Amino acid sequence: MAHLFLLLFLLIVLLTLISADLTAKTYIIRVDSSSKPSIFPTHFHWYTAQFTEPKNILHVYDTVFHGFSAVLTPKLAASVLQNPSVLAAFEDRRRDLHTTRSPQFLGLRNQRGLWSESDYGSDVIIGVFDTGIWPERRSFSDRNLSPVPKRWRGECETGVRFSRKNCNRKIVGARFFSRGHEAAAAAATAGVGGINATVEFKSPRDADGHGTHTASTAAGRHTFRASMEGYASGIAKGVAPKARLAVYKVCWKNSGCFDSDILAAFDAAVNDGVDVISISIGGTDGTSSPYYLDPIAIGSYGAVSRGIFVSSSAGNGGPNVMSATNLAPWLTTVGAGTIDRNFPAEVILSDGRKFTGVSLYAGQQLNGKMYPLIYPGKSGALSASLCMENSLSPNSIKGKIVICDRGSNPRVAKGLVVKKAGGVGMILANGESNGEGLVGDAHLLPACAVGSSEGDRIKAYLSSNPIATATINFRGTVVGTKPAPVVASFSGRGPNGLNPEILKPDLIAPGVNILAAWTEAVGPTGLDSDIRKTEFNIVSGTSMACPHVSGAAALLKSAHPDWSPAAIRSAMMTTATLTDNSFSRMTDEFSNKSATPYDFGAGNLNLDLAMDPGLIYDLMNEDYVSFLCSIEYAPTTIQVITRSRVNCPMRKPLPENLNYPSISALIPRGSTGVISKMFFRMVTNVGEANSVYGVRVEPPKGVRVVVKPTKLVFSEMVRRLGYYVTITVDSKRLVFGDSGAVFGSVTWVDTKHVVRSPVLVTQIDPL
Repeated sequence: MAHLFLLLFLLIVLLTLISADLTAKTYIIRVDSSSKPSIFPTHFHWYTAQFTEPKNILHVYDTVFHGFSAVLTPKLAASVLQNPSVLAAFEDRRRDLHTTRSPQFLGLRNQRGLWSESDYGSDVIIGVFDTGIWPERRSFSDRNLSPVPKRWRGECETGVRFSRKNCNRKIVGARFFSRGHEAAAAAATAGVGGINATVEFKSPRDADGHGTHTASTAAGRHTFRASMEGYASGIAKGVAPKARLAVYKVCWKNSGCFDSDILAAFDAAVNDGVDVISISIGGTDGTSSPYYLDPIAIGSYGAVSRGIFVSSSAGNGGPNVMSATNLAPWLTTVGAGTIDRNFPAEVILSDGRKFTGVSLYAGQQLNGKMYPLIYPGKSGALSASLCMENSLSPNSIKGKIVICDRGSNPRVAKGLVVKKAGGVGMILANGESNGEGLVGDAHLLPACAVGSSEGDRIKAYLSSNPIATATINFRGTVVGTKPAPVVASFSGRGPNGLNPEILKPDLIAPGVNILAAWTEAVGPTGLDSDIRKTEFNIVSGTSMACPHVSGAAALLKSAHPDWSPAAIRSAMMTTATLTDNSFSRMTDEFSNKSATPYDFGAGNLNLDLAMDPGLIYDLMNEDYVSFLCSIEYAPTTIQVITRSRVNCPMRKPLPENLNYPSISALIPRGSTGVISKMFFRMVTNVGEANSVYGVRVEPPKGVRVVVKPTKLVFSEMVRRLGYYVTITVDSKRLVFGDSGAVFGSVTWVDTKHVVRSPVLVTQIDPL
């Protein structure tokens, strides 16, 4: 009998090993395209003859990337990797979305400034990589727009509830990419289902709302009588109202976005002729892969190398340090800040105390009636404290206002759980990890979100007063809130986890409680049970900040068509503001303390100044190649990113000498005595030809900063000049703050312009 059990056990092990070997996955294969034998008419013929069968291939890449994605067994993938023509192979990964008054808050005004100079971004084409679009929204009207630019080469792909008539002079093209998603579903990848026709459209039509929101934030037309159920009422408009939109649906409802599809979208967008790409997508775990294993970094390099500006979200991993994503130096990485508009609500306790929070609830009011207060977390059950599904007993919840802790499940889903259990209202309390950062939600029952300290005080009152009662009042929309901007608590933070020599994020833009167009497919909460329909929704995230910068890039591209992507980013960074509307230094929403460049990069986007920056820090393809050599990537590894073979110089360049509009000095950990580091930067004059700039230095505390020369004299003949920055540190005098760094700046000033670059000194060693 024991022998029989042993044979059975061995059989199970053998079948498991065979099954594992046969489990197919999607792999992205980077191929040296110059190695294609001349006998094959196309790369597709070569790939299908030498690497795999045609039915296994999902996408062929030939613009930003050379290679293909295919469904392969691990054994076959390993075999493919042995081919000398293959430079790299990596598994397809799932990524997630990083989920009005804001144009005025950026310094844009009708009939003057950048809107006027750029004709509101007319004829610039913004490619939006997201969940698609709801084309019937007024924000996407093509009324009074000129014909589609003749250089546009894209398509209007048809599909479920999306015809060619859904494209117009505003939405000039639309595509959808689902093969990577469908392959993952077929392989039963965790958390991925097939395209559910009852909730999703196999077409560019948006079933989620996120894509419609980001597209209209970047380039929505002026839309009168806009609001979300009465909140934020007024005129909604995107940053570049006359810019054109090209829609690339790469993300699917409840299923994320797959690298193989994103890379295919980059390939298509570059071929189609977009000028700007907006991608509010990033890794699911808050970590960043090396550039040669990151299809967003690879695809964006291919776009930037062809003059296309790429704006990306920094992720919502804040306030944790080193949480910023999309770190490649050719990407513009955008964090999120608040604007001067808020949606206050207040919790009133039976002892008369009031606690201010936020809410977008628009249903029947409580009208001051007091209800019993309950905190399910008092029992010690984590699921009950978080108001998870099936965690609340109607017997104890019915007729009460429930305190729910933030975290784990969606904020609006907690309210639904409370409502199902018979609760009449909810107080959503931040935990320590969220601090005082608040975002509004269109809850399904009366609800108010409060900060960590307010939540603790409310819980303490209930603990000492078991018969405590409370009510919730809603105060609508308040404009002119101070201070603003404030760095959003969720915004991804530095330092740069891949190369600390490059400061990330680059800057922040409005990303909290942003009003923009919404899909008809779901209600404002996105919950299946939310049957409300709204033309606009109010949403928060670095996903919302990113399209602000995409629209800004469209305006700058329209006003300055000869500027490179690096020049556009430089103009935004060197003119970004550090103060709020109360003329104080920007603060961090999480801690209420002063924010640092690790939080906001160069500062908050200010388009009124970015139109005329005076000087710019420009970068070309060879500069990025030099940077990749400096971080010790081998030539074949660099070729994975750049598509062409490179030769790194014998004398290795320094990554900190990339001509970036910021300076980061890394001091070796444990070093003693006096240490000096020298940096070189080159600026290009884009202002008046005969200009003279003097330098102003704000040294980090305990650091000596010397700039040579101290004066830059430009003329008709001299448009570019370089300067050196020497940073000297005495380890005995240097004291780092909570952030682990000290901060300062180098600023070039003439009679009109202030060109500021942040300077930081830190002991973080490169990873």
